[in-house]
Amino acid sequence: METTMQAQQDRAEDLGPRPAPAVTKHYDFVIVGGGTAGITVAARLARAFGKPEVAVIEPSSTHYYQPLWTLVGAGVFDKSVTARPEADYIPPGATWVKDAVLSFDPPNNRVTTRNGDVFSYNYLVVAAGIQIDWDHVKGLKESLGHGGVCSNYDFEYVDSTWDALQNFTGGNAIFTAPATPIKCGGAPQKIMYLAESFLRKKGLRGQSNILFMSAGTTIFGVDKYRPVLQNIVETRDIETHFYHNLVEVRSDTKEAVFERADTGETAVVPYGMLHVSPPMSAPDFIKQSALANETGWVEVDKHTLQHKRFPNVFGLGDAAGIPNGKTGAAVRKQAPIVVANLKALTEGRLPDASYNGYTSCPIVTDYGKLVLAEFDYDNNPQETFPFNQAKERRSMYLMKKYLLPFMYWHGMLKGLA
Repeated sequence: METTMQAQQDRAEDLGPRPAPAVTKHYDFVIVGGGTAGITVAARLARAFGKPEVAVIEPSSTHYYQPLWTLVGAGVFDKSVTARPEADYIPPGATWVKDAVLSFDPPNNRVTTRNGDVFSYNYLVVAAGIQIDWDHVKGLKESLGHGGVCSNYDFEYVDSTWDALQNFTGGNAIFTAPATPIKCGGAPQKIMYLAESFLRKKGLRGQSNILFMSAGTTIFGVDKYRPVLQNIVETRDIETHFYHNLVEVRSDTKEAVFERADTGETAVVPYGMLHVSPPMSAPDFIKQSALANETGWVEVDKHTLQHKRFPNVFGLGDAAGIPNGKTGAAVRKQAPIVVANLKALTEGRLPDASYNGYTSCPIVTDYGKLVLAEFDYDNNPQETFPFNQAKERRSMYLMKKYLLPFMYWHGMLKGLA
C-alpha cells in the first residue's frame, strides 16, 4: 500500500489539474480596500454609472480619519473623533464584502478572499493601502506604549504619544523617519514640532534635546517649502540627523540604534521619549501577486493609474506604485481620474484622464500654525490659495483641524469633493 508523500503527489497528478473554484458572485466593479481610496472611488462610481454592481472588499468594521492622529498624539483631540463605522460610508447600492483578499487572478478576472469566496469582475480597482512593518525594527513592537516609546501611526498606539509627552521630564526626545515610503511623509516632523512646543510651554525645553533622526537626506524634498522648515528647526534648536535609519529599540537600556546610510556605521542614542515612524511597504498579498512591480507596489501608469499589464485593473492610493506622496489629498485627485478612465473603457475609448502627481502635506509646525505644502510629481508647487503657502499660518491650521475633517466625512467619502 502506497503511503509516501511522493506516491500521494503522483496520484494527484494522475487526476489532472483541479477545476478552478466556483465563482461566488460576479460584479461590474470589484474594489479591494474600503479606506479613503476605496470608498471615494465607490462613491464616484455610483454617481458616474447610475447603479453599477460594485463590491467593496474590506475586513475592518471601522473607518479612520488618520490625518488627525498627529493632533491626537499632541493632546488636541481624543482619538475617538477619528473613528466611525465602516458601514456608514459604503455607498448606497454597493455591496460590502467584510473579508480580506487572499489572492488575485487577473488573467481570469478573479479575486479570492480568506473565507474562500471567489469574486469575478469586469473591472478591478486596487486601493488596499499600506502595510506597517513594525517587526522590521528589532524590539519595537514589544516596546510600543511603554517607557516613552510611542507612535502616531496606529489607532491602537496613538494615545501613547500624548502619554509619553506628559510623562517626559527631560533628556533626548527622538523623532524618527524610516528609509521606506510612508503614508504622509511629513508626519514624522509634525509631531516633533508639536512636542517641542509642548515642552517649551511646560518649562522643560532647557532640559530637553529634540532630535530628528531621519533616513532621508533633507528636512523636506520640495525646494519652495524647505527654507521655512529649515528655519524652524534652527530657531527652535532642533537637531537634525539625516541618513540615520532606526534598526533597533533597546527598551531595557532606553537606547535607539541607527544605521547610517552615509558611512555604514551604527549610532546608539539614549532616549527619554522615542516617537517612531515605522517602516512600511505594500501589503503582502499585493507583493506576492501578479499585480506587483519589482518593489511590491501595484504596477500602474503614473498618469492614467491603469495597470501596465492588465488594462481592466486600476490602482490608487497608498498601494499604487507611483512616485508621489502617499496622502489622502493625493487620493482626492486620483479618484476622479480612475473613474473617468473606467468610464472611457466601458465606452470603448482609451483612458485619457491624467493625474499629475498632486499631493498635499499640511505640516503642523506648532499649536495653531501650519505650512500647507502642495506639489506635483516634479516637486512643482500646486497651491490652492492666492497667497504664499511657504509660511506658517493660523488659518491653515484651523483648516486642518476643522474644515478638512468635515470635507472628508461629508464630501470626499460621498464622492462630492
